Amino acid sequence: MVELKTIKIKKPEELNFILGQAHFIKTVEDIYEALVSIVPGIKFGLAFCESSGKCLIRSEGTDEGLKKIAVENAQELAAGHSFILFLKDCYPINVLNALKNIPEVCSIYCATANSVEVIIAETEQGRGILGVIDGLKPKGVEGPEDIAWRKDLLRKIGYKL
Repeated sequence: MVELKTIKIKKPEELNFILGQAHFIKTVEDIYEALVSIVPGIKFGLAFCESSGKCLIRSEGTDEGLKKIAVENAQELAAGHSFILFLKDCYPINVLNALKNIPEVCSIYCATANSVEVIIAETEQGRGILGVIDGLKPKGVEGPEDIAWRKDLLRKIGYKL
């Protein structure tokens, strides 16, 4: 029997996070090493749900507050081999390729600052992530003013000349 649940990610509005799936206990160390080597002074908190052996939530990071948020969300998700990474003063675009290149990272479900609901399947054995609801559904199609706003925003935050 499978029970479906949705878990809301709890975080301050301005924080970006990345939710993914990995497969090995060394995930926390490898993610830590990748992040600190590509973004000097990065502030992050990471939690990983180990799904064999002691089945503990493993955590690392450079900011204790972000680690706490990551652990609290990992406890709510409680999905085997999932990881959640909270970033401060940094965007997912700055770290996604490095994460994807870590051998034990299997997939990324989302990378966002939006409100997110995670769809969980639970059986007698445990929990797994089926997918995510990332933000709100579209309200229309962008027009010329919206295009100008988008292009201006990317320049203001330094991603375009």
